[in-house]
Amino acid sequence: MVRFAGLSVLLTGATGGFGRRTAERLAAEGARLVLSDMDADALTALADSLDTETTVLAGDIAQEQLSADLVERAVGEFGRLDIAINNAGIAQSFVKLPLVPTDEARRIIDIDLMGVYFAMKYQLPQLEKQCRRDGTGGAIVNISSVAGLAGAARLSVYSAAKHGVVGLTRSAAAEYASKGIRVNAVCPAFARTSMVGDFVKLSGRTENEAIAELTRGVPMKRVAEVDEVVEAILFAADPKNSFMTGHTLAIDGGITAI
Repeated sequence: MVRFAGLSVLLTGATGGFGRRTAERLAAEGARLVLSDMDADALTALADSLDTETTVLAGDIAQEQLSADLVERAVGEFGRLDIAINNAGIAQSFVKLPLVPTDEARRIIDIDLMGVYFAMKYQLPQLEKQCRRDGTGGAIVNISSVAGLAGAARLSVYSAAKHGVVGLTRSAAAEYASKGIRVNAVCPAFARTSMVGDFVKLSGRTENEAIAELTRGVPMKRVAEVDEVVEAILFAADPKNSFMTGHTLAIDGGITAI
């Protein structure tokens, strides 16, 4: 299947768990990629491993200029921007709200919320310009979290930032729906990424014991596999999925069903 053949796709947080697999899947399905992350060496290594046209730009998504530069890079290299997947993000210490260090809280808001705001600030005008020029819109997929749909004990600041991503997503979707631009959010629960790995290490328990604690409220009684989340990201980005916008797609093993 080549759902994304010839399309220009911008992906932030490209070397993390969701990002790396999303990049691999997009490349396999014919996309041309603009990849970004903090680690320049890891970013270059990822790009070199992909069998597609790829350009990279390392930087901190909390810095507004990076978002402007990424859109400029997409247009300069590939002539346009078709899809943006705003995946860059960090987690917080798994502690109650008063124990979250202030500097850590500010950093979470800067990356997880402001980073998405900066990204869309530059992505949306480019997609609108293309719509006016040739009648084609585009898609934005923001990676939020099930913690952005309800409260999350011991993830208070992270949850607040991800709630903000949902608000940005819905608002932008309403503003740009008539321009042929779809904006949706994917909201995973815990998945088998470094975030869960770090929790297991810090818990002092066996992996099975630590994951059992994480998944007590998950009807499926397990964490998600990375590919299960990536399938939802690609579904939201798919040009054939042309009538879904402003949606928050919960990939949560049933948490929001109860």
